Amino acid sequence: MKTIKVFIESHPVLSYYALAFAITWGTILIVIGVGPSSAILATKEQYSTLMPFLYPMMLIGPSVAGILMTGLLYGRAGLRKLGSRLRRWRVGARWYAVALLSAPLSMAAVLFALSLGSPVFLPGIFTSGEKATLVLIGITGGLTAGIFEELGWTGFVIPRLRLRHSVLATGLFVGVLWGAWHILVNVLAGNTMSGALPLGIYLPAILFVLLVGWMPAYRMLMAWVYDRTESLLLAMLMHASLTFSTLSVAPLAITGVALLTYQLVWATALWVVVGAVALAQARHRSRKPRLPLQRRVA
Repeated sequence: MKTIKVFIESHPVLSYYALAFAITWGTILIVIGVGPSSAILATKEQYSTLMPFLYPMMLIGPSVAGILMTGLLYGRAGLRKLGSRLRRWRVGARWYAVALLSAPLSMAAVLFALSLGSPVFLPGIFTSGEKATLVLIGITGGLTAGIFEELGWTGFVIPRLRLRHSVLATGLFVGVLWGAWHILVNVLAGNTMSGALPLGIYLPAILFVLLVGWMPAYRMLMAWVYDRTESLLLAMLMHASLTFSTLSVAPLAITGVALLTYQLVWATALWVVVGAVALAQARHRSRKPRLPLQRRVA
């Protein structure tokens, strides 16, 4: 037991991810089963049946791991500090605007541009006959995902990584693993979301999107916002805005090539924004006044 604690104290980030993945992926694999009857490549009917169970399982991994690791490493003082960051809401209106509007506005802009070529790309909020229901689903799903997931990603991992790494490097690292954490559920949804595209093409493409596409890019923006505000609440709202967008702004029933197209174009747009932020930060650092050189004393 002492050896395990020493390892956790020496490798807190690695230990966190091992625990988060074990909880989320482990519970999902238990539910879908293993062996010949496994539902890893679930049919559409299986996926529809499993999804109400999968969503809570995805949320408990990051949240439970984040709280447990914080308590284990920092005790009550660490949990109190986590709570204080959660209650930090006085951060300025512009940061709320960035957190709440980055995802829906960028996604809507990309979709409207793509819809000039095909109406299949029109945002779901505009084509749905049940707009109020769609918005309610987006808000509920967004807040749930934002609150539970960010207790781990931003509540524990990002502050630890920022002790040694830049904000963009931290965001990239967390973003890639955030995408990797979503791999299993996306494989489960393969038969549902691939449409007419063969799984041999769709699955590698969606893995590429998860690992180097919009998830790492958006997480880098989240890390930047958190670095400027130190508000866990704002990180939760920014994550909630992203989930709301994927549930309510994204086109309805879009699959296959169309799904991959809009996600790749949106990822490109987000990476452009990340580049702009990185450039602005570099210019800001270069403009900082330098202290005058002291005269050498003979």
